[in-house]
Amino acid sequence: MTTTAPTRAEPRTLDATWWRQAVVYQVYPRSFADSDGDGIGDLRGITARVPHLVSLGVDAVWLSPFYPSALADGGYDVDDHRDVDPALGTLEQFDELVAALHGAGIAVVVDIVPNHSSNRHRWFREALAAGPGSRERERYVFVRGRGEHGELPPSDWTAVFGGPAWEPVGDGDWYLHQFAPEQPDFDWNDPEVREDFLTTLRFWADRGVDGFRVDVAHSLVKDLSPPLPSAAELAADDLPDGAHRLSDRDEVHEVYRQWRAVFDEYDPPRTAVAEAWVPAHRRARYASPEGLGQAFNFDLLTSDFDASSFRRVVEENLRLARESGTSSTWVLSNHDVVRHVSRYGLPDGTDVPAQARWLLTGGTDPVPDLRRGLRRARAATALLLALPGSAYLYQGEELGLPEVADLPAEALQDPTWRRTRGGEKGRDGCRVPLPWTAQGPSFGFGEGGAHLPQPRWFADCAVDVQDGDPASTLSFYRAALAWRARLQGAEELEFVDDPQDAQAQLVRFRRPGGWTCVTNFGTDPVPMPPGEVVLRSDGPVTAPDGTPGGVLPGETTAWLVDVR
Repeated sequence: MTTTAPTRAEPRTLDATWWRQAVVYQVYPRSFADSDGDGIGDLRGITARVPHLVSLGVDAVWLSPFYPSALADGGYDVDDHRDVDPALGTLEQFDELVAALHGAGIAVVVDIVPNHSSNRHRWFREALAAGPGSRERERYVFVRGRGEHGELPPSDWTAVFGGPAWEPVGDGDWYLHQFAPEQPDFDWNDPEVREDFLTTLRFWADRGVDGFRVDVAHSLVKDLSPPLPSAAELAADDLPDGAHRLSDRDEVHEVYRQWRAVFDEYDPPRTAVAEAWVPAHRRARYASPEGLGQAFNFDLLTSDFDASSFRRVVEENLRLARESGTSSTWVLSNHDVVRHVSRYGLPDGTDVPAQARWLLTGGTDPVPDLRRGLRRARAATALLLALPGSAYLYQGEELGLPEVADLPAEALQDPTWRRTRGGEKGRDGCRVPLPWTAQGPSFGFGEGGAHLPQPRWFADCAVDVQDGDPASTLSFYRAALAWRARLQGAEELEFVDDPQDAQAQLVRFRRPGGWTCVTNFGTDPVPMPPGEVVLRSDGPVTAPDGTPGGVLPGETTAWLVDVR
């Protein structure tokens, strides 16, 4: 077998199980590519960059929200769930993008935001105008305030982005917003809300959308029966499963059974993946064949670069996938977390709260070791791509982008910064527009500037700098995805338990067809297992080096195939 990276196969027709081991690339539309020079990425910008996605070798593209929005929360405050924001394009341009992706053999997944709308949504404006007790207010969570005139909030709950979770409307009623005040929560006990989202699912499926990423999938159905618990009672960690007032209630799965019936109206059936922040043993219900089909496994996002931690996560999630009859999902970065190059460059044990504190220092305390972070990130990515199940990649990680941690306060757009009064910096650092060229006013993002400032060092990470360099991170991703497409087989793996592996901090497993993945989480080199090396995370493979006597450097992953 040659060690030259294989070329991608011809585009294939989607079958009913295309998603089970797909590589899905997340596009944050406003920061991907700008076609008209206004500083905001748009649909035509994405369409123009489809060749990049083809050369990368992804199976699907997940589009974060592109709906009309005031951008109170990066597009997750949706004015109309069945339209395109004029700043990003039109429905016709959406159709052109879908056609271009489908023509390249790439499936399309769109974000669906069912927990809330924006406060500019037609329904919410009608609710405000109609007044207390009206039919219009039944579509949202309106509750009468405490006090003689309803002047006090119904409870002391806090929103995810900081500040109170209730907002007064001036007539004694308050509405619930689990996130920003501009994002009023729907009442999913209302049949009109449920029916309208079935219409929304069909609207996009009829336009060729192949699947949906379901935002805040665990929070749709709520129990607001009086008396409302206090914030302390709401946060209690000893509640029985399904008993939380706002999250992961058993009744939510009736919603997803209705959605599954809609998905199954199509050939192939549409699919979905749940963003469900729930205990691992509760995740399977979201991912069941009777429900959404998959659920995100975020465990690697919170894991240190550690052999035992990675192995534990893999074993548990493969077990859960088998029990639910689905495939697992694997992800290291997305639009909500510090990019993993930076995470892996910080001292081991830097958890999510510590990362938030690090951002407040502008990324200077401590100073991350980004060379080590990139080495670890490539090793972790090679391990992830060797696993059975779906792999989700976030735009820019193929360029090895670290977090832009030093964005100035005046540039920040994340509502967390404002709602916490500067107590948390937020997620803007992973949403900075991509560098396509080393030159230009926005490094090729568009003809003008960019809606978030790009650092000068972005030039070194640009696509045109990395393209053609066999040692670049972009070339590594292309090679890894091409080999994955060639080697991928049944959704199985078998860990190789050599007594010396644990001591040496190795994770080694075999996939069907004689494919072995080995990751050295330690810092010292170890003997390379037998087989022909076809991929290494630390650089290109120029010749077979899996012969006895070869070594695997520290913080490196290799893929090997049996010598025939």
